Amino acid sequence: MTAPARHATVSTPPGPFTVVVETDPDGRDVVLASGWTADVADLLAVVHPALRPVRSEVSPGLPVLDVVEEFHAGRVGAIDGVAVRQRSGPFLQEAWDVLRSVPAGRPDTYAAFAARCGRPAAVRAAANACARNAAALFVPCHRVLGSDGGLGGFRWGTPVKRWLLDHEAAHSGLPVG
Repeated sequence: MTAPARHATVSTPPGPFTVVVETDPDGRDVVLASGWTADVADLLAVVHPALRPVRSEVSPGLPVLDVVEEFHAGRVGAIDGVAVRQRSGPFLQEAWDVLRSVPAGRPDTYAAFAARCGRPAAVRAAANACARNAAALFVPCHRVLGSDGGLGGFRWGTPVKRWLLDHEAAHSGLPVG
């Protein structure tokens, strides 16, 4: 990548949210990393080395921030079309795509997510896909719970995960239960 990445932070109910983007050859912004932090270094560290930018410049007018604000205002489907770029082995790549199909308001367990990925015995691998996801919110790893229904882990803290799940349940338009 010749141009530097760009990043911006916006305030959200669960805390500051930062996103790092690069511009693809078609001129559109693609998310490399995102999460509930005000420190861009936290995000750059989780970008795959082959994609990691040498530097990132502050760019407060990133269009993706409008999507983040729409999501937090209750339009939870706004995140669905955001372009994301992550890199890893075939299972993780596919699992990240599959995560984007878990509906807001209807979280999966790690076992159900593994089955959704076509590998029902790969529960640990499914959990690893969530743990290694650099593009939080846009690749909604927060929508996967422990087999006992507990929150499990979340890079940005379980209070943020709980807030996201409650927010999506309240605004997904899906019946509860």
